[in-house]
Amino acid sequence: MPALSAPTDLGSSPPSPVDSSPRRLSWGKLVQRLTDFSTSANSSSIDSGSNNGSRSDLSDSGSDVSSDLSPSNEDLFYDPMEEAILKEVVDHIARSLREAKDSDCALRCAKLLIPEKLLEHIGQELLHLAASEPCGLRGALIDLCVEQGAACESMAQLSVDPYLVPTFQLTLVLRLESGGLWPKIQGLFSTKSPSTPVVRQAIKLSTGFRVIKKKLYCSEELLIEEC
Repeated sequence: MPALSAPTDLGSSPPSPVDSSPRRLSWGKLVQRLTDFSTSANSSSIDSGSNNGSRSDLSDSGSDVSSDLSPSNEDLFYDPMEEAILKEVVDHIARSLREAKDSDCALRCAKLLIPEKLLEHIGQELLHLAASEPCGLRGALIDLCVEQGAACESMAQLSVDPYLVPTFQLTLVLRLESGGLWPKIQGLFSTKSPSTPVVRQAIKLSTGFRVIKKKLYCSEELLIEEC
């Protein structure tokens, strides 16, 4: 009976000790190579970390180009149409106050002095309060009042866009100038006769005012700001 022999695979058979001895590494050399590989890997990670650190340093120092190209907050919230509407509203407020001086009210005088700083602050506050509204400044209904002592007298009411249903109401409470030299000398320019009430020649408004905001489409609490 013929003897069976398993096929011999020369490629899979282990090399003889004699043939593989030139390629076999001693334990000392193997450990040395592993140590060299670990050292080179650590140095590569350190170099990568230093490069990242350099980038973060540049970013912290403000030399990041992307931050220079990003728009500022003022550019993001700037609306040319809203600015144009604001200018008309502020002009309308000043015109309404000057017209009120000829009526029998707290502003009755020959000349009304409105500080430019007051109109500037009013404009800034209108933009701030209208920013969160669905229709912006166009949805505002503005009440003009003048505070004199404990009384508060209404001067005029302005609807920014008469063709739009107002979404919020702003009450501007203005004050007469009460500090400095002006209150002491304004009485010298008043005229008085037995048959007519006192008509002051000039009245100056204060740069400070109070604004009260009320939303007309929900039942939120009133917002009161001192400016």
